[in-house]
Amino acid sequence: MRRLWLIFSQAVTVALAVLFVVATLKPEWLSRSPGQMLPQVVSIAAVPDGPASAAPVASGSLAGAARIAAPAVVSIAASKTPARDPHADDPWFRFFFGERGAPQGLEPQRGLGSGVIVSREGYLVTNHHVVEGADEIEVQLADGRSARATVVGTDPESDVAVLKIDMPKLPAVVFGNSETLQVGDVVLAIGNPFGVGQTVTSGIVSALGRNRLGINTFENFIQTDAAINPGNSGGALVDTEGHLVGINTAIFSRTGGSLGIGFAIPAATARQVMESLIKDGKVVRGWIGVEPRDLTADIAETLRLPVQNGVLITGVLQDGPASNGGIKPGDVVVKIGNKPVANTADLLNAVAALPPGSDAAIALQRGDKALDVTVKVAQRPASRPQVR
Repeated sequence: MRRLWLIFSQAVTVALAVLFVVATLKPEWLSRSPGQMLPQVVSIAAVPDGPASAAPVASGSLAGAARIAAPAVVSIAASKTPARDPHADDPWFRFFFGERGAPQGLEPQRGLGSGVIVSREGYLVTNHHVVEGADEIEVQLADGRSARATVVGTDPESDVAVLKIDMPKLPAVVFGNSETLQVGDVVLAIGNPFGVGQTVTSGIVSALGRNRLGINTFENFIQTDAAINPGNSGGALVDTEGHLVGINTAIFSRTGGSLGIGFAIPAATARQVMESLIKDGKVVRGWIGVEPRDLTADIAETLRLPVQNGVLITGVLQDGPASNGGIKPGDVVVKIGNKPVANTADLLNAVAALPPGSDAAIALQRGDKALDVTVKVAQRPASRPQVR
């Protein structure tokens, strides 16, 4: 009996040793069965390099769009030296007012924002308010490189600015078609909020054609609920293909943070302004010299007008284009050329699109009479944007 127990224990020991060796060197032998094969798992590190397999994207993920657009979105640091007190070096001023009059080091004021590289030649689009009055502008790319930027031109009335940097192998975003956007389309906002570093947020297009917000003179904003915060200004709003559809500009907020209502300049507008700034250094717009006001149902009823849509002219510049063309206060503009005019924004945009020096046919309603006048369009004078 003792001999049998010894043989059994030795056999079990050998079997366990063989099992250990097989489990260590050939574990798949233990996992196979005649009707089933375990799937092969490949680590990310083992995926071969290449555009098709370098970064797989899960179904429903927006990583592909972010990966395409993010390299072209930059951080902008604009420095502005504050004005020096003219009395700072006056000893009598210092005697009476103490240290307030003593010369002090003038620390530059720094503002943070974002921008988008739109060409490999180094042109960037950002907001005018990001770089307004800046003495030095530093641009930092997503890959860690940085460069000093020069201002090509700015347009306060649309809040668009164009910068240029000199650097090799620059990434560039592809312009999308902002005119085909629809409410509900998914978009990404990319920028540098609060200076924490490049950040991507997602949302949808909440509304289109937002105007009369008092942000810019010419307003036609894309509204989105993608989180936009201070520092995102000038950054990219992109679609699910990673194409640029807007330049993030402003937020509606009672606290300074995102409340889910952000506004972006359509890419079509930004591109038009950019091309004018690069070509001419300024944006040339038409102007006729009137003070417009939206026509409401109450005003139309009070003035006994037979029209409900149009823009009421409350003032006309003396000897201006509109005055010389026969437009008077109290007239209602209903069409400019072949374009119906429904509100003040429509009027401003339609007139701005007219080439200075051209003749514009304007359809009016004066009391119960419909009139057609011709106005010689002038060039719109430069103006300052409204305070944000």
